[in-house]
Amino acid sequence: MAPIATSTITSSDFEPAGFFVPNLFNDCRYPLHMNPHSHYVSRASEQWLFTEAHVAEPEIAKLKAFRASDLIAYCYPDADASHLRIPLDFLYWAFKLDDYLDGHGVDDARAMRECCISALRDPINFQTGNPAGKICKSIFSRFIETAGPGCTERFIHTFDLFFIAAAKEADNRAKGHNHDLESYTTLRRDLSGCKSFFVFIEYAARMDLPDEVVSHPMIMAMEDAANDFISWSNDICSYNKEQSDRDTYSNLIAVVMHEQGLDLQGAADYSGELCKSAIQRFEDSRATLPSWGEEVDRQAAIYIQGLQDLMVGSLHWYFDSARYFGKDGQTVKRDWFVKLLPQRPL
Repeated sequence: MAPIATSTITSSDFEPAGFFVPNLFNDCRYPLHMNPHSHYVSRASEQWLFTEAHVAEPEIAKLKAFRASDLIAYCYPDADASHLRIPLDFLYWAFKLDDYLDGHGVDDARAMRECCISALRDPINFQTGNPAGKICKSIFSRFIETAGPGCTERFIHTFDLFFIAAAKEADNRAKGHNHDLESYTTLRRDLSGCKSFFVFIEYAARMDLPDEVVSHPMIMAMEDAANDFISWSNDICSYNKEQSDRDTYSNLIAVVMHEQGLDLQGAADYSGELCKSAIQRFEDSRATLPSWGEEVDRQAAIYIQGLQDLMVGSLHWYFDSARYFGKDGQTVKRDWFVKLLPQRPL
């Protein structure tokens, strides 16, 4: 059930100095765990990325400040070092890919999709001079060494969904299409990349979930709820950076402001209530899960725990990393107030 709008825009010439961030930790109370292999894996992954993607300063310092290894260590706390490495490599690559796609159009997104998905479909024989294709080959050739057939196909499918959504978003931008909440949520679930990281839960646990689990309506509902919470909480935390860049097109707060007629604070509060409702949907679906038998139930429980770890891990990381709040993450976490950054010149 959607929250009720409580703060609408009135005629006023003033611009807010900032806004209060909803305390999402009040609703996402799952325990946080840290993988002990994080530091070792981080150094290897960074060296791989900087070499494969030809990353140099000052971008190296910027990427290190993101503390990507902390996010992966939070999300996959029980993975061994080799199975922690692949999600981290993929996350670093996702950062680079996201930045690239943000500045390019539909044709570029489609070309990148063709290259990357071709690399995933045949990582051994596919040949390309495109650095993106080479990186995908590097990651996926190691992934398939231990991933099961179902897990492998799900990873390719979910990564493909991301590229399809990226092209759709670029097309929407070009046509000046404004999202409503429903259409935005549908697109964001694919664009967030969460679905690929859900597959890494199986991979990290060395499982290959049976079809009767992954296709069950309650499991799918839990995935949607987890995806919504991760994506929407990300939108709340990234809003200041995006408004400073004059790029709030794909942000929940901006969508809610437009659709509900809310001011910035009202939209932030509304977005926080949506996040709360996502947690409730997750728990409601968990309570109605069936039994598939002892061994499958054990695997399903590991997967659900993984969804939970991704929700709480990502939330903590938004404040730990410099990606969204710069050096002020812990201050925001204490005071819950975000001072708006100046917008870049047109």
